Amino acid sequence: MTQRTFNIYCDESTHLPNDGRPYMIYGYVSVASNQIKVIREQLKAIKAKYNFTGEWKWTGIHDRTYQMYQELVEYFFSVSGLNFRAVVVDKSQIDETRAEYTFNDFYFRMYFQLLHHKTDMSALHNIYFDIKDTCSQEKLHKLKEILKYNTSIGNFQFIRSHESVFLQLADVLMGAINYYLRILAEDIKGNVIAKRRIIEYVKGHSAVPLTCTSPFSASKVNLFYISLKR
Repeated sequence: MTQRTFNIYCDESTHLPNDGRPYMIYGYVSVASNQIKVIREQLKAIKAKYNFTGEWKWTGIHDRTYQMYQELVEYFFSVSGLNFRAVVVDKSQIDETRAEYTFNDFYFRMYFQLLHHKTDMSALHNIYFDIKDTCSQEKLHKLKEILKYNTSIGNFQFIRSHESVFLQLADVLMGAINYYLRILAEDIKGNVIAKRRIIEYVKGHSAVPLTCTSPFSASKVNLFYISLKR
């Protein structure tokens, strides 16, 4: 029997210590390998329909682009081979005086939580990360080290977000969750109606609440809220 294979496209949102945002989110979009080509072409067709040549980003959602992003999210929920998972951390709980609790430590701890605890050990997973800085290769080496005992993980690779519609989709879904949490925390300045409408669409189509940890069995959208309180 042929081993099932999945590609996992990872990204981070507001994970830096001084970005002024209350939450950090690490997330990925998972795609079954036998569906990658078809799904990629269908996602590109959405861009072509709207004559859009740039990257999908949460920050790019406004009144003029709303219809395209709504169609993107609708497509995500309609395809069985396309799933999303995220780990959410309240930054106010991070105490950097504790050993291994610095923001840099959290980058690796959260990726371990994100990738290790939800992978199907009978399948093969190729992991792709959004390259962001000159330290990427060092980070890649450490990520390989901390996940070396997970035998379901095959390839590790950094790619650039403009090369992957799947990384771009992850950015949009993470952005929706992050923005929603900021609304609830009254941390939003301004009123971007288009973004709020996208959030309502995600809430309405997700089988799980967006504000708490999902059941382990949840697959289309799976969220894990980490508590760091002593």
